[in-house]
Amino acid sequence: MLNNDRLLVQILLLVLLGACVWVLAPFASALFWAAVLAFASWPIMRVLTRWMKGNSTLAATLLTGGWMVLVAVPLVWLGFNIADQIREFNVLVHNLQVQGLPAPPAWLAELPLIGDNLLNIWNTLDEQGTAFFATIRPYVGQVGNWLLVRSARVGGGMLELALSLILVFFFYRDGPKLAAFVHSLLHRLIGDRADHYLELVAGTVQRVVNGVIGTAAAQAILAYVGFSIAGVPGALILGLLTFAFSFLMVPPLVWGPATLWLVWQGQYGMAIFLGIWGMFIISGVDNVLKPYLISRGGNLPLVVVLLGVFGGVLAFGFMGLFLGPTLLAVAYSLLEDWLVKEVPGVVTPAKLSGNQSNDAAVRD
Repeated sequence: MLNNDRLLVQILLLVLLGACVWVLAPFASALFWAAVLAFASWPIMRVLTRWMKGNSTLAATLLTGGWMVLVAVPLVWLGFNIADQIREFNVLVHNLQVQGLPAPPAWLAELPLIGDNLLNIWNTLDEQGTAFFATIRPYVGQVGNWLLVRSARVGGGMLELALSLILVFFFYRDGPKLAAFVHSLLHRLIGDRADHYLELVAGTVQRVVNGVIGTAAAQAILAYVGFSIAGVPGALILGLLTFAFSFLMVPPLVWGPATLWLVWQGQYGMAIFLGIWGMFIISGVDNVLKPYLISRGGNLPLVVVLLGVFGGVLAFGFMGLFLGPTLLAVAYSLLEDWLVKEVPGVVTPAKLSGNQSNDAAVRD
């Protein structure tokens, strides 16, 4: 009878946990990003708490307010600039409908092989502009619907970001209590190895945060420098866009159109400079800096972390940047512990690297 009662209690606990997960599921993404942000910026929280003489609530309020200013102000400013660009684009389309295309640039006819054909196409579009716009008008509505759907998703993302910035306050304020609760829970489940896996997860997330954000910041700064040298208007806005597109690993979507704009303006020298700068400097940083920052200070093979980053993005979306490498790191460590436990004489990669470093120290 005792065993039946215990089984019933376990079933009820599982049902309760499932109900809790069901309640929190709509906020999973916001909770995840709030936790990542709080964890990545915890050293700042610790310093602020010391300055506030141990008042964690005041320190959490100040830091959360700082994040809101740092995130909200650039987003609002970027939104206004994008709105201005859309307004100018609408004026351009209206002028093209009324006045037709401007005179073709002189360099267009001088292009080898295709110059004459491009010039004929330009003149044809200029002569048949009204008919051309009438032809594409049905597709404009489809493009508008597509943009409306994407705008709704962007709006939902903004609401999710706002919720994350609110939730991060509670992670800051109650962080030590939450950490103690997780530590006690893991210690109850897996015993003495709880500290090891907590350090493993924390170290992996910290390295990925450093690698992703550090690479994005470096690419944004380098992009701003390149745009300023090339004389591209709105260099600061393009730099911020490069920072955002760096998370998606597609910075060429920013410096590529800027290069084409320079070609359109006839600034071929600056276009060549920006193309080379974007290809080898802006995009090249991602191949050097990110692997270095992610693998620094860890015992995991670099290929495991990188596969976790790219595979996680494909499997979980943007959250996979952190979920992917963390899951692979924990799985790798579990397999390593299992091998050591089942086959005591096995040499794991971590022990092998440690032995090699010790042998080198002895030889020195």
